[in-house]
Amino acid sequence: MFQLLLAIIYLAFISLGLPDSLLGSAWPSMYREFSVPVSYSGPVFMIIALGTIVSSLQSDRLTRKLGTGTVTAVSVLMTAAALFGFSVTHSYGVLCLWAIPYGLGAGSVDASLNNYVALHYASRHMSWLHCMWGIGASLGPYIMGYALTGGESWNRGYRYIAALQMMLTILLFCSLPLWKERSGGQEKKTDAAYPPKALSFREIMHIPGAKEVFAAFFCYCAVEQTANLWASSYLVLHHGLSAETAAGFASMFFIGITAGRFGSGFLTFKLNDTQMIRLGQVFIFIGVIVLFLPFGKTAAAVGLILTGIGCAPIYPSIIHATPENFGKDRSQAMIGVQMASAYAGTCLMPPIFGLLANHVSVSLFPLYLFVILAVMVFMHEKMLFQLQKSRRQEKR
Repeated sequence: MFQLLLAIIYLAFISLGLPDSLLGSAWPSMYREFSVPVSYSGPVFMIIALGTIVSSLQSDRLTRKLGTGTVTAVSVLMTAAALFGFSVTHSYGVLCLWAIPYGLGAGSVDASLNNYVALHYASRHMSWLHCMWGIGASLGPYIMGYALTGGESWNRGYRYIAALQMMLTILLFCSLPLWKERSGGQEKKTDAAYPPKALSFREIMHIPGAKEVFAAFFCYCAVEQTANLWASSYLVLHHGLSAETAAGFASMFFIGITAGRFGSGFLTFKLNDTQMIRLGQVFIFIGVIVLFLPFGKTAAAVGLILTGIGCAPIYPSIIHATPENFGKDRSQAMIGVQMASAYAGTCLMPPIFGLLANHVSVSLFPLYLFVILAVMVFMHEKMLFQLQKSRRQEKR
């Protein structure tokens, strides 16, 4: 039963990735139908991101009340309903309304599932599960492309993904007894010391090392999303590549992440979470340095692959280390705010680089990544120092 539940969680992580790249791949067709400027994808993305932040911050309360299995099933149901709503929408305003449950569902399932895996499974599974997310994120645009190249509309592409999400929803509701069985019949409580009251945001921020890990997570997601959104533009505008060639080169960043997370699962047999995070930071540093080198497109491709490989272990390792660093009783609250920090970094930092690229130069791309990486390293090391200091005080 334990292995069956793990298989269902793997499917759930693929499901998490499926919708993430759909808006970008479908928008060239969508904005023309809606008769809106191409830039209007921004508000839709922001509504989804705001919903994920809100639901991530509420994940501790929801999980305590309903349990991880129920939160996961209901959240995927909300996402499936929102995707179906996208598929039947022919109005930009209605699309924005459907973006609300889309974001709320995505944030809750992300925080709850990550916490459950961090509490109950080895670090290698966290790496491999996030590799599954990468596979899902890659499959989403492929399914949309299949619909569009087959002479169908973008609506049909969303409908295909909604159908897959609905099938997973049914599977998740059928699996609810497994989640309870895994937690000794009390699925709401993942640990005997689980406190009866959810922590307030102020209480969370007063936990030693909390501010630092939130800042480190913010910076990690800023690096990942900035590289994702701006790598192609950097290659076109700075290295003079064609748009088609640049897109192929930029995809190497996500290839690096997906392959890196698969490999990271095996490295965790030898390295702990802190060592995995530091190793990832070293690879990002090397990748950014290679991007600085004046060797044209070859260096750019190698730099993006190395940066992707470096990103691979950081996200899953920070999450997996949360129960050990902050306590099982606090892990859901901490991971909820970590997810909110991640989405904030994803939303804020790429547009800031866009302003720099527009008003200064796109050649600042490697420097921008380097500065964010430096802050991430500093905050992560400061968090470890705060935790060691707190533990020494507790022993006295």
